[in-house]
Amino acid sequence: MKCPALLTATVMAAPALADTPMPLTYEVFETAVAHVDLQTCPAELARDEVFCRATLNHDEVHVFAFSFDGDSPMIGFATYPMPAIPAGAN
Repeated sequence: MKCPALLTATVMAAPALADTPMPLTYEVFETAVAHVDLQTCPAELARDEVFCRATLNHDEVHVFAFSFDGDSPMIGFATYPMPAIPAGAN
């Protein structure tokens, strides 16, 4: 008798997938991803009407660029090496 319940639980836990890809909007990013706000975007991502956010992962900084237009979709991405911090620096 446990099999139908297990099957139901498995089906209910299945992710819903869209037929077409959905853009990553800033609203979703802001809620789901720990990040810092950047005052300016790096040169390769800088444009009018764009703002950037950064995340840290091990020895890399990931920068996400979002448009001010509409739902603020992500329009660019770049990864940079983490600057070396001298030993003993506080």
